[in-house]
Amino acid sequence: MGQDNIGVHSHKERRFICHVCHQTFAESTGTTFYRLRTPAEVVTQVVTLLAFGCPVQAIVAAFGFDERTVQDWQARAGQHAEQVHEHLVAQPRDLGQVQADEIRVKGQGVILWLAMALQVPTRLWLGATLSPKRDMALIEALIQKVRACALCRPLLICIDGLSSYVQAIRLTFREPLPRRHQTGRAKLRPWDGIFIAQVVKQYAGHAVVAIERRIVQGTAAEIQALIRVTQGGGGINTAYIERLNATFRARMAHLVRRGRALVHQEATLYQAAYLMGTIYNFCTNHHSLRVRGILGGHKWLPRTPAMAAGLADHRWSVQELLAYRVPLPVWSPPKRRGRVSKATKALVARWCR
Repeated sequence: MGQDNIGVHSHKERRFICHVCHQTFAESTGTTFYRLRTPAEVVTQVVTLLAFGCPVQAIVAAFGFDERTVQDWQARAGQHAEQVHEHLVAQPRDLGQVQADEIRVKGQGVILWLAMALQVPTRLWLGATLSPKRDMALIEALIQKVRACALCRPLLICIDGLSSYVQAIRLTFREPLPRRHQTGRAKLRPWDGIFIAQVVKQYAGHAVVAIERRIVQGTAAEIQALIRVTQGGGGINTAYIERLNATFRARMAHLVRRGRALVHQEATLYQAAYLMGTIYNFCTNHHSLRVRGILGGHKWLPRTPAMAAGLADHRWSVQELLAYRVPLPVWSPPKRRGRVSKATKALVARWCR
């Protein structure tokens, strides 16, 4: 805003206007490379190595950077990847079939649980949640992320034998009924077409000796029809999310079994998971998603999960992902006591469109 417009307001209103302008400018420049002195190509190389399983100590030895600098770049990239994920992936769409599972992560003096979900038809990673306990809060937070990506369409959710999943799905996939009176809480009704199936494995030592498939909600005919549409045949399984877990373990140094790259903080693992998941969605071709080519003599055309889901028309490079500008959210004025001044109303009319 110009100086003439600021001068007509009071001292508190000028401070308020400057705060809004400063916050808007800071959010508009929120990319991974913002205010970094290192060239973007070098930062992209380091972030790519981190996303494909290279330990921080190896990057420090190869490039000569300080360990705190590399960790700061990883945190910046993870936060930016989460914003890209929330803007592009966490939007309602017809999911068809979703599989969910958890990974047990051994940290420095602590055990963490990383829960993730996957859309089967497009292999799209839907997000992750992290908690020190494998409890109801962890599962409910994951199902909330799944619902943010789902339309009210027939949906099959395949899970393991953890009972928290069934309760979290039934509590989350509900919507309020229209109310006749404005007082009291509206009644909630479950979504139509939500089917739940479980795959329970029985172990003898470390070997799987039997697999039991349970239908918790829905009929066998309806579930088999959804499986035929979403994965082309077969039966109830959690193979797709288990393959994704294996990919995460191969590419994230913190998830390697019996490794020395232990995670020290929950935020580090959370940011690394979103960096890895977003690169998996937008920058990695999936072999099972390729389609037959027609023009130019191509026998097969590779696709990423984002391309299969209609979120991108080409495979993104890592630098293109890190430089992607997420649009600003709608600004909401802070709540204050008293009558709203005309200057604040003018700001609301200008910035809250």
